Amino acid sequence: MYKFILLIILVTLSRSVLADKPPHESWTFSFGFENDLFADTDRFYTNGIKLNWISPELKWFEDLEWIKRDAFLSDTLKQFIKLLPYNEDPNRQRHFSFSIGQKIFTPEDINNFNLVTTDRPYAAWLYGDIAFHSKNERQLDTFGVQLGLIGDFALGEEAQDLVHSIRGIAKANGWDNQLDNEIGLALIYDRKQRLIRRTDVKGLFGFDSIIHIGGAAGNVFTHLNTGAEFRIGWNIPTDFGSALIRPAGNTNAPADAHDPRYLSGKDALSFYFFGAVNGRWVLRDIFLDGNTFSDSHSVDKESLVGEFIIGSSMVFKNIKLSYAQVFRSKEFELQRSGQSFGSISISYTY
Repeated sequence: MYKFILLIILVTLSRSVLADKPPHESWTFSFGFENDLFADTDRFYTNGIKLNWISPELKWFEDLEWIKRDAFLSDTLKQFIKLLPYNEDPNRQRHFSFSIGQKIFTPEDINNFNLVTTDRPYAAWLYGDIAFHSKNERQLDTFGVQLGLIGDFALGEEAQDLVHSIRGIAKANGWDNQLDNEIGLALIYDRKQRLIRRTDVKGLFGFDSIIHIGGAAGNVFTHLNTGAEFRIGWNIPTDFGSALIRPAGNTNAPADAHDPRYLSGKDALSFYFFGAVNGRWVLRDIFLDGNTFSDSHSVDKESLVGEFIIGSSMVFKNIKLSYAQVFRSKEFELQRSGQSFGSISISYTY
């Protein structure tokens, strides 16, 4: 699986080096990797990986007459497409995105073969994600669907064993106690709003702030979330901030042609620091609450979970590289302390 992912990255990189397209015709590919090895631990949310493609602008949304005339589309589908946000607003861009990803969760003690009832379950989430994005330079609305697998079929043990083999450390012993196989579904909505953007006279050094609010509903996770991010630095891109591996986290695509990925010379270089806070009101988390349709290991979750994030990012030509350190509060009641992990994101606009 990981060799296949590496091949996709290399192929996409080779395409991005050759491509030179205007913003409305550009794809953005992002690869995200998160792991608590950056905090020298191996527990709780221990690994995440995600590949994401964001399409060029969907020009056909500028004219929906063909939908109204199409005899093969049902009336229900026609009405649904017409209700998509801002579909008749000429000042907004529309994109589709597609993602594949995996997340792995383990208890604190991975040496124990037996079920540890006071610690979080072993679990993995292997999923695909399809989303619709509507945006301008100040606002991004995302509607998405995640569909995937939990249990043996999610390949969590195999993926973690591979990483541990590469790192030369002992494998986790308790995967026989992981959650049962289950199909997972989540519906997602998120809005990001750029509240302020300021630059110096030359338009290079400056800062901006972005807030977000949204939620998800499904048998995998049901929650409401909100947060804010502040960025300061040189030639900050016109995208929507850091891109952690989370629902509706696809933020790397530029919003307009003023982004450094479309400029030349010194204007094609960007470097900035960022800080962010996130909060979730958790109604359901299958990785803590256990399986939906069968009896399984579970623990009492914390209803309110917070995050503090610091990091830096740079853009050179059409490549963006970001690193963030995430500090997360306790997610279940018997958890002894919060967690920290690192998040790397690299994207190519081509």
